[in-house]
Order: sequence, then C-alpha cells, then structure tokens
Amino acid sequence: MGLVVGGAWASPTTTLDVDLTQAGRGVMRSHLEVPVHSGDITLVYPKWLPGRHSPAGPATSLNAPRMTAQGQPVVWVRDQTDPYAYHVSIPAGVERLLIDLELLSAAAPDGVVQGLETPRYATDEVAILEWNQLLLYPSDTPSDAVPFQANVRLPDGWQQASALTVTHQSGSVVSFGATSLTTLIDSPLIAGRQLHRYPLGGEPGVELVISADQASAGVLSSKRLGAYQRLVGEARALFGGTHYQHYQFLWTLTDQIMEDGLEHHESSDDRSPLWTLRDDDLFRSQANLLPHEYVHSWNGKFRRPDGLATPDYQTPMRTQLLWVYEGLTEYLGNVLAVRSGLLTEREFRDELARLAAQMEAHHGRDVRSLEDTVDAAPLLYYQDRNWAARLRRQDDFYQESALLWLETDVTIRRLTGGQRSLDDFCRLFYGGTTAPRVESYTFEDVVSALNRIVPYDWRGFWHERLNRLGGGAPVGGIIGAGWTLSYTDEPTSMHRAHEHDDRAQNLQYSLGFQVAEEGGLLSDIVPGSPADVAGLAPGSHLIAVDGRRYSSSALDYALEDRSADGITLLIEKDDVYRNAHLSYAGGARYPTLARTTGADLLSAIAAPQSTQ
Repeated sequence: MGLVVGGAWASPTTTLDVDLTQAGRGVMRSHLEVPVHSGDITLVYPKWLPGRHSPAGPATSLNAPRMTAQGQPVVWVRDQTDPYAYHVSIPAGVERLLIDLELLSAAAPDGVVQGLETPRYATDEVAILEWNQLLLYPSDTPSDAVPFQANVRLPDGWQQASALTVTHQSGSVVSFGATSLTTLIDSPLIAGRQLHRYPLGGEPGVELVISADQASAGVLSSKRLGAYQRLVGEARALFGGTHYQHYQFLWTLTDQIMEDGLEHHESSDDRSPLWTLRDDDLFRSQANLLPHEYVHSWNGKFRRPDGLATPDYQTPMRTQLLWVYEGLTEYLGNVLAVRSGLLTEREFRDELARLAAQMEAHHGRDVRSLEDTVDAAPLLYYQDRNWAARLRRQDDFYQESALLWLETDVTIRRLTGGQRSLDDFCRLFYGGTTAPRVESYTFEDVVSALNRIVPYDWRGFWHERLNRLGGGAPVGGIIGAGWTLSYTDEPTSMHRAHEHDDRAQNLQYSLGFQVAEEGGLLSDIVPGSPADVAGLAPGSHLIAVDGRRYSSSALDYALEDRSADGITLLIEKDDVYRNAHLSYAGGARYPTLARTTGADLLSAIAAPQSTQ
C-alpha cells in the first residue's frame, strides 16, 4: 500500500506514459493514470522549478488537459488566482483518473530559455524530455511523497539515456522503476537516433552521453575524452567525495535547440551547437558548460540555499543566496575546466578578463546592488538582454559573483601564506560521500565555514560586496592574484570563441555595442560609449560603415584606421535610415589580463590537484 495524501488523491503509484514520437513536430503527449477516491482534489502543474530559480513551468504551452474516468469525461475548473491549479470533483466509485496532456513547443530555436513561450525541445534527430512539463500532481503535497512510474515511447529506432533505472523495454517503449516525483523531475531524458556513450571513470561511475543532429558531430576525440575523464578526478579532488550513485552528462548537440544547461543530482542536461566538438572556437566557448553543471551536483543539488530547498514545485523560491549557488559554481566551473585541460591556463585568464570587462561595461551596478540582483532573479531571468549594459543587471550574479569568489580564494591563499585555499572550503562545505539528498544552508553557514578555513571578517566582506553600488567591476581577486585587467588591440582566443558562438561582433569596449553577423542587428549599447553618445539603440540595423556595406571586416578595418574624424555608420531603425557619427579614434580594444607584481596566484589556482 502507498502513502495516502491529501484530498481525493490516493497512492499507490501514478503511472505516466510520455509519447515522443511527434516531438520533432513540436508536440509531446502524456497519459497519466492517477489512483484516486471520490471527493474534491486540486491538481497542479509544476511551476517553480529547481535550477530555473523562477516560475518557469511552461503553462502557456500546455494544451488544456482532458480528464476521464470509467469512460466518461470528468469536469475540471482552473483556479481563478493560480492558473497552474485545476480543481476536480471525483465521482463516487472512481478509483482511477485518466489525464491526457499535450505540450506544444516553439517551431523556431530563438526565444528566452525560461520565457513564457516554450522553446524547442526536439528535432527530427534528437529530443530532450523534462518530465515536469507533462504531468500534474496533488497540491499541498511534498513531492517526495508522490510516487510515479514513468514510461516513454520513442520514435522507432531511437535510443535514450537518463539517470532513471530502466526496468523493461518492449520495442520503442522504455519503462523505468517507480520513484518519487522529486527524483523523476530531477532525472531528465535525452533521446536520438544514435547516442555516443563515453565512460569517464570515477567511483561511483560517470558517463558522457552525446546525442547529435548529425551522428559524426557526436564523436569525441581521444584528447577531449581524456580531458573529461580528468574532470571527474579533479572534481573528486576538489570536493573530497560525491553525492550520487552514478552520474551522466546528457549532452545534446544541435543548432535547432537553444544553448542551455540544467543541473540535477545524478545528471546534467547540456545543450550546445551542433559542431561544438569539431570547431575549436565553439568548444572553447562551451568549455565551462559541463564542469559548471557537474559542480552543481555538490553546490545546488546536495547543498542548497534554504530558500531554494522547497518541498514542492508550487512554493515560491527565495533566491537571495544565488551568489553562492550560481556564482561559486561559475567560478569553480572555470577552475575545473583549466585543471582538467578543457581550457589552457592562458584561456582561463582570458575568460576571467572577459567576465571582468563584461561587468565593467554593465552600469546597472550604479542603481542595483548584487544583493537586489539575486533577490530579483525570478524577474531578471525573463528580461530581454537589450540594454543589459545600461540599467538592467540580468543574471550578473553568475559573472560578478564568480569574480568575488576568485577574490575569496585569493584572500584565503594570502592570509594563510598559500597553505589553504577555497578548495579547503569546498571539501568542508560540500564534502563526504552520500546518495542524493539535500542539505540546506544559510548565509551564516557560509560565513561560519569560511571562518573555519581562516578567521577573517567574512560577514563584513560579503555584506560590503553584495550591497555596494557603482565602483566598476570587482577586480580585487584579479589584482590580488598578481594580474590586472587590461585591453589589447587583438582579440583573445576566448573573445573570438564567444563571438563565434554568439554569431555577433562584440565591440562593447571600443565603439560600445554588439552587432549580429547576419542582419547587422545592434544590441547592448554601453552607457557613455561612442554608440550611446551618438544615440544608437538596440534593435537597430547597421547597414554601412563609412559609406561601404557593413561586414565585420569593414568595422575591423575602420577601427584599425584610427581616424581622428571617427566612424560614420548608416543605421536603419523603424524603417528610417540615418547616418550616425561615432567620435572615436582609440582603435580596437579587447580584454585581457596583464601580469603585475607578486606571486602568480592564478597559476596556483589553475594547477591540477588530482593524482589520478
């Protein structure tokens, strides 16, 4: 017998059947068989999702549910104040409620990852299944107390991978063992015509599974396979233990699904451009992705801020500690990338320079503290990225907090004469070996752990940095490590890599804007820059440079000329053309780090720690 929960919902187990055979068309379907008894019940669609830190359940793309019992329709009424909730009256004598759902996803790859419109999740070659998108569960019930047994029907000839245990397969239907709703939603699935599986070692074992729109795009070179194998050893050395029984990187390579990454206890849902493994620039731009999501198995899934450790998917999340959850993960993702060989030491420094320069260009700090940025995360995730450099801060708590955790690392190393580092904090705070579970923490827990590594005013350190306004990017860690943010007239390999990935020319540090390679669309005008002074606006199109049709080369050559007369751009906005004169003669500027004096702590941070 299962656990009896509130209302007319009754356990044992709910059966969930998902059909992915039409996923490539943008249609995913599910059928639920719910054990119930007569009476009133409220069913809810998952709203606040772990890892999304916001009410990201795609209710606007969920077709109206069809509910039946004993062959007859069952009437439901949507809640008037919560559109994610459905009120249902279960007729007498009914023991099974049947629910059919349909998720309709966008036909195009563009959009906001967590916006109100559901981005694409499948092509004719690959599919990604997030179980939360295709189920309902009883309101006011902890997700740990709701058992589910899931099955998925794949397109003929396809394969699948997930952290769930397969109990049976019959043709294209794969069945998984019964588990809690918590574990089900924490275990996404990828599928494709062909999956490439690469064992990465470790104890417990780790596997990299790649699904690609073109089979050859999923082939991993021995050099890069070796780096991902070292990643597993470096993570174990950093944290001193694991909190999974097995782990899978689920990596989808396609140009038709938005780039993204989402963390889970025993897997990560990673999405990158199709030719990431064959294109060196794309690979550099994506080098942080898998390390970042892997770190989350410790930081975010095992240890979780108390405001994010909610009992279900309807309780609003409190995001004030995302500077730990996401900021520390962003920093450690880069550290593990260089320690494992996914990035070179020079590329590691260039990535830090890129983050610092990006934060230097973001003037939202003048009016919004980092503290308010993390508090407002459920709103900021939905913002358009235009004007991000002006007043919006978007998700700066990734990049800016990463720089602050670098400063924390450097401070520990300097206070202890190099005897201790942030690695020691990681082993203390995230260490041990357990099966997947959640241990929540508070701000005071973080401060206490840092003080156990080395006594210092860590409370004051973080309060000042979280609440400061203005003052430019927080580069104290870079300076303390023996380097300084500088600019050069040649783009670094990391700058080129991210331009290639973004398909945009990034001139934020000279002319003050980014411009899409195709169509010349301007974005992210930097306050006080020549572009801002000239009145350029995001959404405008760059047509010509100094009288010649726009190309990235034309802009590069104009910057190289360093004309005292500046640069004249032909701009189209709202079907109106005008010339905009940019008074600028400083030449091209790209961020890099320059060596100063003292010990080179970045080299010490980048040094591999694993003996495997």
